[in-house]
Parts: sequence; C-alpha cells; structure tokens
Amino acid sequence: MVELNFKPGDKVRLRLALEELDGQVLESSDSSVLLLKLESGYNVGIPKENILAGRILSKFNDEKTDEKNDFKLPSNAERNVGLIITGGTIASKLDSRTGGVKPLTDINEFAKFYPEIFKIVNVKKIEVPFMIASESMTPDHWIKIAESVERMLIDKEIDGVIVTHGTDFLGYTAAALSLFLRNLNKPVVLTYSQRSIDRASSDANLNLQCAARMAVSDCAEVMIVGHATINDDFCFAMPGNRTRKLHSSRRDAFKPVNDIPIAKVWPDKVEFIRIYKKRDDKRKVELDINFNDKVALVKYYPGQSSDILDYYALKHKGIVIEAAGLGHLPVTEAATNWIPRLKKHIKEGFSVCAAAQTIYGRLDPYVYSNGRELVDAGVIFLEDMLAETALVKLGWVLGHRGWIGKVKEKMLENFAGEIGDRLHV
Repeated sequence: MVELNFKPGDKVRLRLALEELDGQVLESSDSSVLLLKLESGYNVGIPKENILAGRILSKFNDEKTDEKNDFKLPSNAERNVGLIITGGTIASKLDSRTGGVKPLTDINEFAKFYPEIFKIVNVKKIEVPFMIASESMTPDHWIKIAESVERMLIDKEIDGVIVTHGTDFLGYTAAALSLFLRNLNKPVVLTYSQRSIDRASSDANLNLQCAARMAVSDCAEVMIVGHATINDDFCFAMPGNRTRKLHSSRRDAFKPVNDIPIAKVWPDKVEFIRIYKKRDDKRKVELDINFNDKVALVKYYPGQSSDILDYYALKHKGIVIEAAGLGHLPVTEAATNWIPRLKKHIKEGFSVCAAAQTIYGRLDPYVYSNGRELVDAGVIFLEDMLAETALVKLGWVLGHRGWIGKVKEKMLENFAGEIGDRLHV
C-alpha cells in the first residue's frame, strides 16, 4: 500500500488504476479510506489500497483559512441595502477538514465569497439575529427576523432589505414577514441557495445578485428571489406568501402557487410581469408581531379518525386541515364522520380552517353537500391560500386579543395578497 502523508484540508492528486482524481482531503472516520471532496463539490471515499500514487498540490493552511484581515468592503454602488443573515446553505462556507459547512457571519468574509453583490449595492448594515437551520426555526425566530427588518426599513439611508435563509421552511418565514410588516414601504427580499458556494453548480451568486437588484427596485412587497430555471440565466421575484418549495434539490425549486411571479430579475435589470405594491419611503412600516403559537397543520388521509381533533383542541387554539379535493372530509360514514367532533370543538371556541392539499386550485365548499355540511359546522374555507401561509396567518390572527370572535372574518380578509382574486395556471 502506498504511504500517504496527507492531512485534512490538503489539495491532492491521486492516481488510481483507470483515472486520476484531484480534490481536497477530508477527515475520515475510517483509517482505511481516504475521503476526498472533488472539484464538483461531491465527496467520495476511496479505499487506500486502491490508490497507486498520490501527491500534494497545496498544503492546508489553517491560519490562512481562518484569518480576518483588513479587507475593505467595496463601496461604489449608488443604492444601499440592509443584510440579515439567518443561516442556511447560502450563509455557509466549506470546512476544509470535515467537508461540511460552517457559518459565514463576518461581512468581510461574505464579501470575499460574494463580491458581485457589492457591485450592485452597498451593504449599509448587517445583522445576524441567529444562525440556525430553517427546520429548527420557531415563531420566535420569525419575530426576531421581523424586528431586524423593521429596524432597517426605518433607516432612511437603506433602500431595501435582503434576508438570507435556509430553503426548507423559507415559505413559512416569508408568510410571517408579509403579515408582521404592515404598511410596507420598501422591498423585503428573502433569498437562498440550494447548493453551497464551493460547488460549481451553486445557485448562490446569481440569487444574491438578483436579490440585491430587487431590493432596490420599486416593489414594496415581501418577496422570495431565486433561480427561474435550472440554468444561470435569470431569477424570479415571487410573492412571499404564495410561493412554495416544490423540489428537493433543483436550483429552480421555488414556484408561485396559484399565482405568477412579480418580476423577472437579472443582476442588471428588473422586468415586472404583474401589478405590484410600489415603494413609498414616506410610509412608516408598522411592526405587528402578535402571535399565538398554539396552532397546528394536519393533513387529512383516508381513514383518519376525527379523534385527532380531541388532541389538538386540548392543547391548541386552532388548526388548519389540508382537506381533500375542493375541501372535503368524511361527513356521512358512521365510522369516520367528522361532523360531530367538529361541531363540538368549534362551538367551544376552537378554530378550524381548511386549506387545499392539492396545492393548486381553490376550495369551494358549495359544489357538493359534503362541503356544505362542513361550512354549517363552522369550518373556515380559505379559498386558494397555501396551507403553510394559512398556519402562520391563523397563529397571527389568534394572537390579536381584539379579534376574538372575528377569526373567520380576519382569516378571509386579504391583508397581504395571501388570497388570490383569480387562479393562474
């Protein structure tokens, strides 16, 4: 076996029986396997007995990697933005020894990884309220982000705000910000990356550049900005509370549902596609972070017992049910009839809303008798509102004590465009 004096972080070239591989050595839990990060960004484990020869192309310099020198931020753009970093792939850098990632929280480091954004805007202010994966977020995190955004929006020198975020539960945060930030006066843009910056196929750079362009645009809405296609051609700016992640790994994972994008965005221009709320720096944004987290989202499945309502009514104040078809639940079969329990708990003050589990389309309880019985029982049908937006909105509505007794009225009030006036196909 060839003796390999490699250390984690070293860039090396290996000769195997049929090919040569270049990559960076990673820490391996198996001493008989050399773990290598390839230039493509993928990791591969190679049994050391299969390596015919190897040499170091460059040694890993731990001090050089972690140093924070006097790098000066570019500052030649005409418009200013605020940047809020919360975590996710887009705000992470490669750990050369483990092959994983670690937070990218220093603005100087951020500029080194993403210099192009600073050609479009000046980053006037940066906040890192926390660094956390989006699946670990709670409503308290949404509130912290909203507070950071509000502080930046009232700064007269800041033209718009960019929020970097993990992809998996980005839609919930976007929906929350669309409700928490009332009377919005400037653009609020959430962006992400599906693939880390060390990978050749990373979507981070284009997403950030387009987010910067949209943040200084004329559109005063909460938006999600990301790849429009799998290619690096342009991005879509999409309504935050009507957009969903529809693919686990594609770069164009996010799509508006029952709606169309607000605009096509390139690093150097914006092409609006539909009517939007225009910026007005004279408006004063209002922070409305009242929220009751005793809400739940449940997907109905065939044969599901209505007993589940007893559990949620005991511990929660309201529930959103992803119902079938146009908004259907069992109402006639004796074994699974949901009507008795729905009537009981709704009468006692438990709020029950229905959203579509079909994703696309609008609920209509009046086509079949099933839906009409549910309406009579007190279920609130939320038209074409996304289920995750419905969950966030229900918690927000129930958080306002002055709206007790007005839950249906407020859930069907269109506060931030979360309910569409017509369907787009």
